[in-house]
Amino acid sequence: MKQLGSQTWEYTTRPVILGASAVVGPEEGEGPLAADFDFIFDSLEMGEKTWEKAERILFEKAAQLALIDAGLDQEKLEFFVGGDLMNQIISSSFAARKLGVPYLGVFGACSTSMESLAIASMIVDSGGGSYALAGTSSHNCTVEKQFRYPTEYGSQKPPTAQYTVTGSGCAVIARNDGTGKGPFVVSATLGRIMDLGLTDPFNMGAAMAPAAADTITAHFRDTGLSPGHYDLIVTGDLASVGLPIAQALLAKEGIPMEQTTFYDCGLLVYDRDTQKYVIAGGSGCGCSAVVTYGHILRRMKRGELKRVLIVATGALMSPLSYQQGESIPCVAHAVALESGGEGL
Repeated sequence: MKQLGSQTWEYTTRPVILGASAVVGPEEGEGPLAADFDFIFDSLEMGEKTWEKAERILFEKAAQLALIDAGLDQEKLEFFVGGDLMNQIISSSFAARKLGVPYLGVFGACSTSMESLAIASMIVDSGGGSYALAGTSSHNCTVEKQFRYPTEYGSQKPPTAQYTVTGSGCAVIARNDGTGKGPFVVSATLGRIMDLGLTDPFNMGAAMAPAAADTITAHFRDTGLSPGHYDLIVTGDLASVGLPIAQALLAKEGIPMEQTTFYDCGLLVYDRDTQKYVIAGGSGCGCSAVVTYGHILRRMKRGELKRVLIVATGALMSPLSYQQGESIPCVAHAVALESGGEGL
């Protein structure tokens, strides 16, 4: 691995995504990407008595299916890098208990999907291990209960509000021995904290948009590439409010995003015309995870996409910081993926 510029890692061996899975709840299963998910639970409870225990089941299922997809026995897995939105990242930590391998718990809020992928890829690329699992999860009811209001309260949401995805995405990252077909992890651009003073927990898209734009700008500055290098650049969960803001900020920086397809996972996972309860679109750790490890990887394997940049965004607030009137610091982490072919 080598450093490019000030914020980007280039993986010299290009670790391979050996297997992946996307597991979701019933509402995501009613959305336009249903065919790209590996397992759809038919209830939010998932056979458990609490939402938090249900999210743990979600994470454990995704990890299990990712290992099956990779054709890897659990005994051969060497590291697990994961996180979620719960206090003390209990969903990933309890899932790690079942996996029984060395564990790195990370928290980047909704940017955790790419943060965990970047770190797992670093472990493999550096020779620190041959197989690492990266993953994250979120559950609509646990997040609403912790950060806003319990689902049972039935509070009115403003037009800027987003709907937390009930889903977990995991990927097995393996050393590239030259035989893998990809997709491959090419680089990762780690984001800086951006905070423009927003305090509204119902307007995450606007809060996170500057972080997304800053990381995308850094990626092109560090790598010397242009947006046209990618078939798709997708943000994590800016949804209908944040994506136009990010586009405007990138235009101000002179980044020609019109060279590529620029979209958002929060706008892909639901049908906002028929699933009106999602309001501005999807959010949560599971949002970019299930779209990436389900929908996008399938498109890459079908040859529809060759190069993709995933820019997962996270609002690093907590119930305590909100109660103390703090603004919302945000971060975005980007990972570049490439399918097999020339240049490898």
